[in-house]
Amino acid sequence: MAKFTKLDGVAAPLNMINVDTDMIIPKQFLKTVKRSGLGKNLFDELRFTPDGEEVSDFVLNQAAYRHASILVAGDNFGCGSSREHAPWALLDFGIRCVIAPSFGDIFYSNCFKNGILPIMVPQADIDKLFDDAARGANATISIDLEAQTIKGPDGGTLHFEIEAFRKECLLKGLDDIALTLQATDKIDAFEATLADKSWA
Repeated sequence: MAKFTKLDGVAAPLNMINVDTDMIIPKQFLKTVKRSGLGKNLFDELRFTPDGEEVSDFVLNQAAYRHASILVAGDNFGCGSSREHAPWALLDFGIRCVIAPSFGDIFYSNCFKNGILPIMVPQADIDKLFDDAARGANATISIDLEAQTIKGPDGGTLHFEIEAFRKECLLKGLDDIALTLQATDKIDAFEATLADKSWA
């Protein structure tokens, strides 16, 4: 997966609480096992009418936020079912970072496994970021994972916490498979000992 070190991008404000994984990517789009192609269906029921027309006042349909790479969201983002398609859809749309006061546990874990940085900050900081994001295309926010900072368009800086292991995996672009492959020598050595044993 792609490394995450620094990100400068437009932040889209989604000031809603309890956005569950079915809202992020509705169930009818879960038939695929491919990670690509889901971005067009991200927030499908919020972005489009039943006839497929864009909902003009939904944030990601507004010109300033169509190419947002950061999402500022409300409490308990990504709650609900464990579908990994939710981070796949965000990533395919172009979202590399989601900032919220809290996340659904499984969604939070799945983000790290797919190269998305989920950042938890207190509600007071979220309120400030919502204000920053309301500036539209001028709402460029800078994320520095190594320094664990968020810098707003006015130069103000927020600090965030992250588990050291997950931080290291993102910085190096290591998903579960890549982590396993780092132990290839040990795996080969173990398999060689099995091959040498007699099971008679």
